[in-house]
Amino acid sequence: RDLEDAGFSDVAIETRAEQSRASSPRLPAVAYCQGTVLRTEIVARDAGKLGAATDYAASAIADRHGNGEVAAKIQAHVIMAAA
Repeated sequence: RDLEDAGFSDVAIETRAEQSRASSPRLPAVAYCQGTVLRTEIVARDAGKLGAATDYAASAIADRHGNGEVAAKIQAHVIMAAA
């Protein structure tokens, strides 16, 4: 409804669920800590700790899923609309 109120039409929302795979816990840790807005939060608190935060995330993933290949559900909401 908000999109229609903003002047958009033909609004369609699709939720896509997939399986994300990585060869090691390090890859999703880098993706999350350094490739999302979480990086901005980490750097704002202490730019020198970005590497340590990434290492900590990799360790936490390894503790839960092991040191080899990891897989997890990933989901996105794809929103399409005409202006």
